[in-house]
Amino acid sequence: MNDARRTRQDAAEPGRAPRARAWAATAGRRLRGGELGAFPVVLLLAATWTVFEILNRNFLSPRNLSDLSVDIVGTGLIAVGVVFVLLIGEIDLSVGSVSGLAAAVFAVLNVQNGVPEWLALVAAVLVGTAVGALQGFSFARTGVPAFVVTLAGLLAWNGVMLYVLGTSGTIDLDADGLVAKLTSYSFTAPGAAYGAAAAGVGLLLLASWRARLRRRAAGMPYRSYQEITARTGVFAVIAFAAAYVLNRFHGLPLALLLFLVVVAALDVVLQRTRYGRQIHALGGDVEAARRAGVKVVWVRTSVLAVSGTMSAIGGLFLASRITSVSQSSGTGVLLLNAIAAAVIGGTSLFGGRGRTWSAALGILVIQSIASGMALTSTPVAVQLVITGGVLFAAAVIDAVARRSQQAHGRA
Repeated sequence: MNDARRTRQDAAEPGRAPRARAWAATAGRRLRGGELGAFPVVLLLAATWTVFEILNRNFLSPRNLSDLSVDIVGTGLIAVGVVFVLLIGEIDLSVGSVSGLAAAVFAVLNVQNGVPEWLALVAAVLVGTAVGALQGFSFARTGVPAFVVTLAGLLAWNGVMLYVLGTSGTIDLDADGLVAKLTSYSFTAPGAAYGAAAAGVGLLLLASWRARLRRRAAGMPYRSYQEITARTGVFAVIAFAAAYVLNRFHGLPLALLLFLVVVAALDVVLQRTRYGRQIHALGGDVEAARRAGVKVVWVRTSVLAVSGTMSAIGGLFLASRITSVSQSSGTGVLLLNAIAAAVIGGTSLFGGRGRTWSAALGILVIQSIASGMALTSTPVAVQLVITGGVLFAAAVIDAVARRSQQAHGRA
């Protein structure tokens, strides 16, 4: 009976039902094969927002969502750098200390020594790059695990930060300065948010179309017109809904715009360039990558340099949020949140799988939990327990997905 009914539906709507069942079958096959994508974290984010909105009706208010969009930027940028390191199957434990050091260098140069803000900012970022490159070269050349090298860096660079700050302890930044405006400035014109949303939708459509043509020319599986349209349509709804909510408060925050641009640009680097393919290859099998001509030492060094650079930039955004730098900068749960954001977002701890958007989604989950806890006056201890539980669940999902991929010959 069911087969007969399905046959009649197929006849009534030729082509639609078979395509829908084909998409469903493909999705089911990918899930069983361990290719979960962003599905778990999106489901978790939806559940988190639903629970906190039920507990406090202000959670999904334009003001709170706008604040949330800025709060994710500092730690999110650091997490993006962590993704690069995780992709080669390593970890960087120094990101918090490097972020604090970069912020301290900027504050001392600009506030205490009168160096122009733009020059102090460039110097601070270059400090992060140099620190990351030094750690990467040490790891790549000596063979000492990155875990150990960056653990030493965690202690050493925190000590250097304390030395740079000296006895002052806390340095207040100019509230009207360049760095302070990174997180305080918003584009209030409604067209800015909607224009950014339209640009994002257009770029996604263009990228999807080019990928289809490229894969088709190479004889590889490619997305159908219907799938591209559906994906673009879903993204358009989300993008314009976000623009509408932001315009109901202060408009499009500059910090959020910069964050999305950086995440998208680095995602292109990882997914569309030779360098990105080398990083993925190194995370899959070091020896195979070496035999394929990948310069292992250079890639490892550069990946840690990217992590150091993103840590420095993230540290400046964190300092901008509170317009000060102190001896506690880069400490606390910053390191744990950055690593947790990458893992929760779907970056594999085993290397070879992950995207910069993983960090964006992961930090959105973590900061949503923090924001919801603050609105509901929940103790910080509970927040830490919940975040730890989410991280553990993400690690378990990652391990199970990897075993499933191995069982299906995909890992």
